[in-house]
Amino acid sequence: MKKKFIALSLAVLISSSQILTVSASREDEIHQSKQQAQSDLEATNSKISEMEAAQEELLAEIDEKEQELVQIISAIEILDGEISEKEAQIEQTKEDLAAAEAERDKQYEAMKTRIQFLYENGGSDAWAQILIEDGDLSNLLSKAENTQQLYEYDKESREKFVSLVEETKNLEAQLEGEKSELESMQRANEEQKAQLEQIVAEKKAASDDYENQIADAQRMAAEYTQMIQEYNKELQKIEEERQAEEARRKAAEEAARKAQQEAAKKTSSKTAAKPSGSSGSGSQSSAGNSSNTSSKGSASGQAVVNYALQFVGNPYVWGGTSLTNGADCSGFIMSVYAHFGYSLPHSSAAMRSCGRSVSYSEAQPGDIICYSGHVAIYMGGGQIVHASDEKSGIKISPNAAYRQILSVRRIVG
Repeated sequence: MKKKFIALSLAVLISSSQILTVSASREDEIHQSKQQAQSDLEATNSKISEMEAAQEELLAEIDEKEQELVQIISAIEILDGEISEKEAQIEQTKEDLAAAEAERDKQYEAMKTRIQFLYENGGSDAWAQILIEDGDLSNLLSKAENTQQLYEYDKESREKFVSLVEETKNLEAQLEGEKSELESMQRANEEQKAQLEQIVAEKKAASDDYENQIADAQRMAAEYTQMIQEYNKELQKIEEERQAEEARRKAAEEAARKAQQEAAKKTSSKTAAKPSGSSGSGSQSSAGNSSNTSSKGSASGQAVVNYALQFVGNPYVWGGTSLTNGADCSGFIMSVYAHFGYSLPHSSAAMRSCGRSVSYSEAQPGDIICYSGHVAIYMGGGQIVHASDEKSGIKISPNAAYRQILSVRRIVG
C-alpha cells in the first residue's frame, strides 16, 4: 500500500514538473508579447508627442498668419476710405474746374464787349468830338485814364481766371495720380490677403490632419495599454497557478519523504530480525538505494561562481547558450551548470522550479536568484553574476535585490 502511495506521490511530482514547465514556456511567450506591446506603446506615445509638438508649431504659425491677415484687411479698409475720399476730391475739383472755366469765359466775353465798344466808338474822331462837346481837356484825360484802368482790370481778371483754371487742372491730375497709387496699393493688399487666406487654409487643413493622426495614434496607444493590462492579468494568473502547483508539489514531496522514512524503518526492523548470514544482502540493498538518489553532477557553489566569472564581459545574445559567443540569462546559467554535469532547462521561469528553495537571507554562492523573466548566479556578499542585456552583456551587479526576488534555488550543496 505504501509503495502505491509513494508511486502516486512521484506521479504527482512528475505531473507538477510538467505543468510548471508548460506554464514557464507560456509565461516566456507572454513576457515577450508584453515587451513588444510596451515597445510599441512607447513608440506610439513618442510619435504622439512629436505630432502634438508639430501641431502646436503649426497652430502658432496659423495664429501669426491670421494676425497678418487682420492687419491686411484693416489696411484694405483704410485704403478704401482714402480712395473714396480722393474720388470725392476729384469730383469736387472737376466741379471747381467747370466753374472756373465758366467764369473765365464770362470775363472773356465781357472784356471783348468792352474792347469792341471802345474801338468801335473810339479813334481820333471820337476823342475830338468829346473834346469839342466838353471843351475840357482834363475831363478828356480823366476818361482816357478810366479807359486804361478798365483795360488793365480786364487783363488782370482774365489772367487770374486762366491761372485758376490751370491750377484746378493740375490739382485734378495730382488727385488722379494719388488715387491711382492708392488703387495700386489696394491691389497689392488684396493679393497679399488672398495669399494669406490660402496659407491659413492649408495650415488649418494640415492641423486637422495632425488631429486625425493623433486621434488614431491615441486609439492605438489605448489598445496597447489594454493589451499590456491583459498580459499582466495572465501573468498574475500563471504566477498564482505556479504557487498553487508549488504548494502541491511540496506537499507531495513531504508525503513521499515520510512514506520513504516509514518504509526504511520497516526494512531496518526486518533486517535486524533476520539471521546474521543475511546481513550482507541487506547492506547491498541499502547501498543500491543510496546510489539511485545521488546528484547528476558534483561541484561546490563557489566553484560554480569561479567558473562563471571567467565569462564576464562576453556578449548577451537572446536565445543563446554560448559562454563565449553569447548567451541570454537562462542560457548562461544552464551552460555554467552543464560544465559541472547538471542539466537545467533553458527557461528563466522553469528554473524557479529547479533544485530546492531557500530564502534570500540563506543564499549561498552558486544559488540561482530568480526574478520575473530573469535569473542570475549569486556570488555572495549581495553580488550576482548574470547575462544582463545586449548593452551590458555578462557582468557583475553589486546588488542582487535590485529587482523583486521571486525565488532562490539551490542546485549544489
